[in-house]
This record gives sequence, structure tokens and C-alpha cells, in this order.
Amino acid sequence: MTVLHSAPKISSNEGVRATLSNALGSYLVKAHEEHGEILLRVKRESIEDVLRLLRDDHAYQQLMEIAGADYPSRPERFEVVYMLLSLTKNHRIMVKVSTDEATPVPTVTTLWPNAGWLEREVFDMYGVLFDGNTDLRRILTDYGFEGHPFRKDFPLTGYVELRYSEEEKRVVYEPVELAQDLRQFDFMSPWEGADYVLPGDEKAATSPVDEPKTTEKKGDTGAGEKTDAKAAEKVSKGSPAEKGSTADSDAPEPTESRPDRKPRKGKSKDTAAATEPATKPRATRSRKPKGDGA
Repeated sequence: MTVLHSAPKISSNEGVRATLSNALGSYLVKAHEEHGEILLRVKRESIEDVLRLLRDDHAYQQLMEIAGADYPSRPERFEVVYMLLSLTKNHRIMVKVSTDEATPVPTVTTLWPNAGWLEREVFDMYGVLFDGNTDLRRILTDYGFEGHPFRKDFPLTGYVELRYSEEEKRVVYEPVELAQDLRQFDFMSPWEGADYVLPGDEKAATSPVDEPKTTEKKGDTGAGEKTDAKAAEKVSKGSPAEKGSTADSDAPEPTESRPDRKPRKGKSKDTAAATEPATKPRATRSRKPKGDGA
């Protein structure tokens, strides 16, 4: 029996962007599709109204995540990304707003209670303020931590971290120690090579060869009568390499080889099967069918 469900297994973006763009109207700044997902960029001060409209009128019931991003070169360097899920449509969309370090973003804790924890995380990592969040405290970093770790200009050294010491039985502050040096990856093809000199490659730099060396004379290669005479002195006496020498050997005399077989007479082919002895077929006795008078 086929069971029909309102939520398809694979959701389609067909018509979604046009429908939501018309519904948001003046709230919308830009709408486009990227990597198979619908992205809606809206005005910062209207984010609460936009998400309420998407939740109540377009069935995007769940707020799955609030994430941040930092683009230092932009006037409004931070992006706050809201990821919504529709359970009835089995469809996801992303809503984005931009802000800077001083301008707060309206809170959406009035729409989803879990937004309080998510906004605290964005505040802790990026320093984005949320207007209306009554409990905007750090949630991931240590007590008394200064700065916001996910900012691109956040230094990697010069700060302290705390941990619980089993030896001292208390919380201790220590300078931050990196497990490994920060490395920059350009993800270039190893066959193309990088445009810059890698550490250690400066030792392999050689000057180009203007005129290649050729071996036109025997003296250039080291060959000649003098070289042959020196090589002859190093050859052991009686070795096969010595000219005209016959080394004595205690090896046994070679045995006589088997004489060739005479060609077969007749039309039969000289094959392996033909040389095998013939075997007589088994005699079988025919049985007569029994009749009525037998």
C-alpha cells in the first residue's frame, strides 16, 4: 500500500525564491540560490518581522541554527545567518543580515526560545550585539576572557587560558600555548607549484647553465690508453676478464644429450596427444528389452 506524505523525500527550490521574494517585499535586499539553497538577505532592523512571517505564513517552523561570519574588508564586517527548516515541506532556507561592531541586531528570542543560546554563541565568538536579549553572556570562552576568538584579526598569542589543575586542586590561569604553528594552506596543485618560495627551497636555488659541457674528446670522459692500463692492473690473474685467459674449472663433464626422435610415419600429427598410449574402450553389453513372451 502506497503511503502519501505531505513532505517529499527530496525538496525542490522551484518557485520558492519568487514566492518568498514577493512575500517579503520591502524587507528584502537580495534573494538568490547558491549551492542548492535559497539565500535571503534582508534589512537588519526587520529581521524579527521577516522571521515571524516565514514561520507563520510559509511554514518554516524551526530555527535550526544562528551562525556568524567575519569579513573585515566590508563596512559592515559581520554577517548573522539564520537557518530555518520547514517540517511540512522538508525544505531549508537561510536568512542573512549584516552589522558592525557597534550596531546591535534585534533579538529573535520572542519567536524561538532556543535563539537565546545561539545569540550568546555569536556574541561570544564575534562580538555581535543583540538588542532585546536579556541574558547576553559569554557561553563558550572562559571567565574574564577578553576579545572574540572567531574574528579574523584576533591574535593567536598573548592571551591566557584557564584549566582545572589536579595537582593544585583549583582553577589556574596559564599563557595560551599552540599545539602547532599556524600554517597557511593555498590548496594549489602540487604539479603547478606555488608562486612564492617555500621554507627551505631557497637552498636549492641554482644559477642557470649558459653553456652545457660536452664531451668531444676522450680526455673529457676519462677514457684512453692510460685509463685502460690502470684498469688492467686491477684485474685479478686468471679471471675471465683477462684477455686470452682460460680459467680452469672443476665442473663435471657435460652429459650426452638425448638423441632427437625420428619423425613419425603416416598422416597423424606429432602432438602430445598422439604420443600417449591408446586405451581400449570398455566393452558394454547391450540389453534387450523384455517382451511379453520373454
